[in-house]
Amino acid sequence: MTRMEKAARRATPQEIDLQFQYMKRVRDILSDGGPRLAWVVTYGCQQNEADSERISGMLQQMGYGRARAAEEADLIVVNTCAVRDHAEKRALSITGGYKHLKKAKPSLLIGLCGCMASKPEMSSRIRKSFPYIDFVFGTEMLWRLPEILYHVMTEEKRLFFPNAGDPVVAEGLPVERESPFRAWVSIMYGCNNFCTYCIVPYVRGGERSRAPADILAEARSLVEGGCKEITLLGQNVNSYGKYGDDGCDFAELLRRLAVLPGDFLLRFMTSHPKDATRELVDVMAAYPKIAKQFHLPVQSGSDRVLAAMNRRYTRDSYLSLVRYMRERMPDIVLTSDIIVGFPGETEEDFEDTLSILREARYDMVYSFLYSKRDGTPAAEMENQIPEEIKGERMARLLALQSEIALEKNLPLVGKTLRVLAEGRSRTSAEMFSGRTEGNKVVLFEGRDEMTGCFLPVRITRAAPFTLWGEVVE
Repeated sequence: MTRMEKAARRATPQEIDLQFQYMKRVRDILSDGGPRLAWVVTYGCQQNEADSERISGMLQQMGYGRARAAEEADLIVVNTCAVRDHAEKRALSITGGYKHLKKAKPSLLIGLCGCMASKPEMSSRIRKSFPYIDFVFGTEMLWRLPEILYHVMTEEKRLFFPNAGDPVVAEGLPVERESPFRAWVSIMYGCNNFCTYCIVPYVRGGERSRAPADILAEARSLVEGGCKEITLLGQNVNSYGKYGDDGCDFAELLRRLAVLPGDFLLRFMTSHPKDATRELVDVMAAYPKIAKQFHLPVQSGSDRVLAAMNRRYTRDSYLSLVRYMRERMPDIVLTSDIIVGFPGETEEDFEDTLSILREARYDMVYSFLYSKRDGTPAAEMENQIPEEIKGERMARLLALQSEIALEKNLPLVGKTLRVLAEGRSRTSAEMFSGRTEGNKVVLFEGRDEMTGCFLPVRITRAAPFTLWGEVVE
């Protein structure tokens, strides 16, 4: 197997114990002063959110409380994204805003981590342009945060911990979850696909899967603790277990999780169409605890563009899988990702993308203007699409998808759906928000004690991306 195709190295018990020793050392240092507070800022995908929960868990173990705002923090950790240029600029802008906090409180420690921080060229840029950032560490080094923070505190100088090419799976580290009833569970890390537009394999390393027993133990503990929704995470969950020797692939892992006792729902993301099998679809159809919702990024409806993206599937093979999903699960909610304006995309190519929306009839599409990522093959391609053409195409795509989404939602009016109540809506304090099994947002009048409970909600009104309803008491 190549470097990108090897079984994961698991951190040894001794290596994990060493991190707990560093947690104690940091806690001892902090005990000399008053209470210390940490502020963790997260950009990017659900994997970054899961990583930040692990960061927060380790910081809590080290003696940090949770700050309510950056202004009251003694430690700020910014977990960054590198998938799009906008995400990088936003993270750097926010981090730049902390400069005045450092000036007002020189003892404040500021750290940068995540995908953007894992880019080799970023370290030199931060050294030169962001002198108030005290430490930087790559994605492979996250599990060693206690050790990193101890050295930052004791050596009293700026420190940089880039990825070392030795990614590991580290079990047993503390996690502070954002929600008591919803949980992210990473089942694998990294990516081997090398889509020509994507920076992820370069900043998160090759695919490495956690052991099935560890995932099952974590899920069992979550359900026993009252968790109602578990989302399995990976850059490509369909590749789970591909390089292991225990014979447990992703479909088999879902089978094992779906028979755990308790009232909960299983989700997963993200899937790569080239690895999504009919066996996986059959498992989804067979087990009630697996949500009948599938996020299957197509990226483009043009075979020519798909080949240029190195996606390794065709329009026909993708649509064949979609048809099989609908055959096995007629009510499945299907969502996708689409990139608009990939280098060389012609008007004909874009029309192919619009036509795949009409054929697949997605409930929702997450669409993005192509963003050039230095270090990826697509960044060097000719025929980069002008921004005004990208924008015009995006507007047409959004208009079509809104039309399809409304057509999909209108038949739900009058039906009673099972909804997991998430709490008060961010947009209206008078309304509560929840999600259906298909992950559709529902607004309804509720009570605080409903939060974290499955509720029967009769749908009374529908818009393209939101439903309204009333709880059936």
